[in-house]
Amino acid sequence: MKALAASESFVPGTNFSAWVHRIMTNHFISGVRSRREYRDLDQMPEVGIAAAQHDRTELRELNVAFQRLPREQKEALRMIGIEERSYEEAAGATGCAVGTLKSRVHRARLNLRSITHGETRAAA
Repeated sequence: MKALAASESFVPGTNFSAWVHRIMTNHFISGVRSRREYRDLDQMPEVGIAAAQHDRTELRELNVAFQRLPREQKEALRMIGIEERSYEEAAGATGCAVGTLKSRVHRARLNLRSITHGETRAAA
């Protein structure tokens, strides 16, 4: 029926089978779309994506907290957490033992956590 209804759009000399196949494919797609379930905005599930402004605020607060860390902890956390160096490579660059560097990173993370959760002092 659809092919007969659209017969004026068929160009003689072209592939009739492909033309009918396209009509049937479009008919199938239209049927699937019509059966799709639609919801009102009130019924949409909550999405766990934070607003960009909130993200920028959190990054700003993290930067302020990072700046409050002692120099050794900042340097250790920057090399391990941001530059993604290995502990051995970072220890060689700072001239301290690997264990010392691991302690500095651990203390830096604890201090960042305490500063961002409302405590006011960074421990050395």
